[in-house]
Amino acid sequence: MKQKSQSVMRFLTGSAVPILFITISVIAIPLSNYSGLYLAREIVTRLCRDSFLVLSLLIPVMAGMGINFGMTLGAMAGQIGLIFITDWGINGAFGLFMAALIGTPIAILLGYFGGIVLNRAKGREMITSMMLSYFVSGIYQFFMLYLCGNIIPIKSPKLLLSRGYGIRNAITLNVAGGFDKLIRIPIGKVYVPFGTILLIAAACIFIMWFRRTKLGQDMRAVGQDMGVADASGIKVEKTRIESIIISTMLACYGQIIYLQNIGTLNTYNGADQASLFAAASLLVGGATVSKATIPNAIIGTALFHLMFVVMPMAGKNLTGSAMLGEYFRMFISYGVVTIALVLHAWKRHKDKEMGRALLREISSENTGK
Repeated sequence: MKQKSQSVMRFLTGSAVPILFITISVIAIPLSNYSGLYLAREIVTRLCRDSFLVLSLLIPVMAGMGINFGMTLGAMAGQIGLIFITDWGINGAFGLFMAALIGTPIAILLGYFGGIVLNRAKGREMITSMMLSYFVSGIYQFFMLYLCGNIIPIKSPKLLLSRGYGIRNAITLNVAGGFDKLIRIPIGKVYVPFGTILLIAAACIFIMWFRRTKLGQDMRAVGQDMGVADASGIKVEKTRIESIIISTMLACYGQIIYLQNIGTLNTYNGADQASLFAAASLLVGGATVSKATIPNAIIGTALFHLMFVVMPMAGKNLTGSAMLGEYFRMFISYGVVTIALVLHAWKRHKDKEMGRALLREISSENTGK
């Protein structure tokens, strides 16, 4: 009986965040008065838009580095690629592939820099990666405001500020829907962008394959115990840097997929929320800072964005003010990260207590015999 109750407790503590979000969504959906068709369309759109970004967080978790809030660096690299191909007038899916090609070396350099910094902050990687993203954001804004059009040539006047240099705050992308429109098939009354889904599926296959490689096994060993991994001959710091580089590259591609779906680029603030919403989505799916899977990413993205869709209208219909629903939506998006981290620390503490209790029981049974 005790073992059953302990397993139930482990399940409840491990699934507390998904259960909370399912409960909120179940209550909010009837209050929002949205039709099932509308919700299905929104969830399909947001799954295709955001899943790739969420998947980019899995590799650092496997390497024991927690949630990589520094994925914002990769998102910035993707935006730089999109700005250049917009200036060059390259359209469609080919333009998006060109943006990825431009963003890749930038993402690798930023990921390498981020990995070196995080190696200096072992055990504090998440807060350090968040601070790092703010630091690099300042450099990115300097690059966009003063170097583009001044030192780096930008031909299109539509991209430049009225002073003749610096990129405008909002840019309409000529590659909007480049991946979404490749293979677009109606299922019932819902149009599903299979072109984008194939890219997300490719990312999932890559992650599953990567876990079975030598480098993937090394990352798992480092994530479990850096001391043991180092004693086994694994180059711990190099492996950690490589995990951040891969995560940053995937975030670069994820931001490109996200923005081609949106159709517009917010030059200076577009990447700021990428890491927070991706981290929240992953944690909502039942992941922790030490264990995350592909189902956690996909399920969490669907749950998180379902709440994002229904909450403002539910708040308006319940209170008469859409503002309250919007405030609650933002409160939940920021609060879920805090709740998940607190629950993870509490779960670790409870697991240790249960483990000690089980050892005491076994010890007492052996002594009685």
